[in-house]
Amino acid sequence: MTAVAVAAGAFLMTLIGGFVAQRTGDRRHLVLGFAAGLMLGVVAFDLLPEALHQAPDEVHGVPQALLMFAAGFLAIHVVERAVAIHRGHEGEYAEHSHGGHQHGPREGQQGIGLTAALALVGHSVMDGFAIGAAFQAGTTVGTVVAIAVVAHDFADGFNTYTITRLYGNNRRRALTLLAADALAPVSGAAITLAFTIPERLLGLYLGFFSGFLLYLATSDILPEAHSPHPSRSTLLCTLAGVGFMWLVIGLAN
Repeated sequence: MTAVAVAAGAFLMTLIGGFVAQRTGDRRHLVLGFAAGLMLGVVAFDLLPEALHQAPDEVHGVPQALLMFAAGFLAIHVVERAVAIHRGHEGEYAEHSHGGHQHGPREGQQGIGLTAALALVGHSVMDGFAIGAAFQAGTTVGTVVAIAVVAHDFADGFNTYTITRLYGNNRRRALTLLAADALAPVSGAAITLAFTIPERLLGLYLGFFSGFLLYLATSDILPEAHSPHPSRSTLLCTLAGVGFMWLVIGLAN
């Protein structure tokens, strides 16, 4: 039950992250730059190393975790391209039928934002599971893992709200997903009271999710951050996000 109580801290930190993301106003480009940095840091310093540790077996000379990383990156790329092609055809039809009307840049892509946010919710469930499993291994191990999870759940809440809104979803839907993301660690910790997930399968999931997040950070969020305000301040926010995650994970380890 200690793990569930600690996961409640992750619940609060996730809500705080989402609240900060809502209060950005005209500094949206700075928020997106920072969010991209957080995501890059989570992938490079947390998710991929853990995935490689838990799923080190190789297929044709490549670790399974890295194969799943590539699969996650390509999966969201294929989804985005399919949506873009569909939107392109819709735009041609609309232009002929309605005197040249074109869809907005994010119209019709709400599903991508929902998929990304739901993936973050799934990851937060695994965060709670990680807390529970760590406390099963010992109080010291559980405490270290809990510090890392609670700290980076701020980034999870921040990114869940930001990504959902970035793809054209309304505020109510973004808040609903933020609430789900906040509850997810508590649910994950509660799961460990009943059973555990095999380490190898968890490693494969983390590898896939790493590729998913990296694509969103580099192909969507960073270009979006720099398009209206290509400034040094946006770049500094990205570097700050990466540095923040480095600091958090370094302290936890």
